[in-house]
Amino acid sequence: MDDKDRQIIRALQRDGRMSNQDLAAMVNLSPSPCLRRVRNLEKSGVIEGYSARVNARAYGLAITAFVHIRLERHDEETVQNFERQIDGMEEVLECHVMTGQTDYQLRVVVESLDAYERFIRTQLQRLGGIGSIDTSFAYGTIKNSTVFPAR
Repeated sequence: MDDKDRQIIRALQRDGRMSNQDLAAMVNLSPSPCLRRVRNLEKSGVIEGYSARVNARAYGLAITAFVHIRLERHDEETVQNFERQIDGMEEVLECHVMTGQTDYQLRVVVESLDAYERFIRTQLQRLGGIGSIDTSFAYGTIKNSTVFPAR
């Protein structure tokens, strides 16, 4: 990947719906080589897909929680079971393996505190193998970018 590919990626991160003509003009390429580069970035897995950024609150998901999970055990079966189950939970938008005090950090969105309590009681606590659950609620967002820093 070269600097031109990075320019293409940053432009598409800002506006994934722009036409190839506009993208090519923005990165100073002719349309055919620009499209070829985009297709190569998609084929190689650098560009994983395209989606719409939606305001969670406007969508009806007013609560964003960051949930820190510590497992009781770290054997292969416990870890695989936890990760497989988390992958199937729609409320969990992100799950990161962490260093430090916790094993995982989840970003969870729900419509209310009652819905969060239901999520914890009916889904998360039933997984088994969890040693502790610690939650922080976001009450505001200062920055939410999907554009990588320039290199």
